[in-house]
Amino acid sequence: MAYTAIGLVEFTSIAVGIEGTDAMLKAAEVELVLNRTVCSGKFITLVAGDVAAVESSVRAGVATGGETVIDSFVIPNVHPQIFEALSGNVVVERPDAVGVVESYSVASLVEGADAAAKASDVQLIRIHLAMAIGGKAFFTITGDVAAVQAAVEAAREVIGQRGLLTYAVVIPGPRPELFENNI
Repeated sequence: MAYTAIGLVEFTSIAVGIEGTDAMLKAAEVELVLNRTVCSGKFITLVAGDVAAVESSVRAGVATGGETVIDSFVIPNVHPQIFEALSGNVVVERPDAVGVVESYSVASLVEGADAAAKASDVQLIRIHLAMAIGGKAFFTITGDVAAVQAAVEAAREVIGQRGLLTYAVVIPGPRPELFENNI
């Protein structure tokens, strides 16, 4: 099913995160895309559905989470590549350039990836959400050099406004070996 919106709540507490997830699912008719622990002892919940339902669900999660909520978002018109990149099933042929954007927050990273995909003609490769990387998150994109530069700049702006940008780079003419480990 194609969804028009996604929403995420990032919690500092696993217990409250599970409780918040339950509240999110009870608040509206949404699909649970992802709920899990992430480094370093955080918990994330990602839901999808129509805009009103996702907004209601995220509000319930934030209300339940209270002071344990690190960050949250609702993206009303989510780019369809977000779902593929989250699954990690994107195959890359011979890219002209690769962009890598890294954030201290899962929520801001997904928002940045959405902005990047909407900014220019690029392909999201992967969105990695805080597993085994010290609580940070990153995404990778590919396309021609100018498109990747524009997309990375769009992501920088979104994530940087929140003060959560770690680093962002554009690599022209990447070596094929970079893709052997599913960057």
